[in-house]
Amino acid sequence: MASTTTLKTDYRERIVASLMKEFGYKSPMQVPVLQKIVVNQGLGIAVADKKIIETAINELTAITGQKAVATYSKKDISNFKLRKKMPIGVMVTLRHDKMYEFLERLVRVALPRIRDFKGIESKLDGRGNYTLGIEEQIIFPEINIDNITKILGMNITFVTSAQTDEEGYALLKEFGLPFKDNAKKN
Repeated sequence: MASTTTLKTDYRERIVASLMKEFGYKSPMQVPVLQKIVVNQGLGIAVADKKIIETAINELTAITGQKAVATYSKKDISNFKLRKKMPIGVMVTLRHDKMYEFLERLVRVALPRIRDFKGIESKLDGRGNYTLGIEEQIIFPEINIDNITKILGMNITFVTSAQTDEEGYALLKEFGLPFKDNAKKN
């Protein structure tokens, strides 16, 4: 567990000072914080096959190191053969040490494994949060490719306390997320 503290201490020692200087904060308490990381898989195909939800829960639990939970539909939609309270997705919310550990594995191991990887889009949501879409779960080393029945994508949302996109972008960039326009400058 020595690696979990590396990003956390890096945040306290280097990132806070860097962002205070960049944005002119008067107190370290004003510096944006990474509050949580939410990993979410929408599985509309699970309407036909219930085993997909169980498989996705097991995979997401292996990837994040925390038990994943199923998400359920809120209403009936006949066109999609969907009934209320049917399982249609899987999610995990990571905070504290598990969040930093997952972020470090994502940046250092998983993202570089994507074929023809040139960086991630730098579009934030307007409130300093960022959602990264991943097309296949096999980029994570915890997933055994031989046991995969279906390639599933996922969304990874980074929730920060930043008030603006500029602050959120600077925070996530300091954590090592490889944004595309970052690659253009180098």
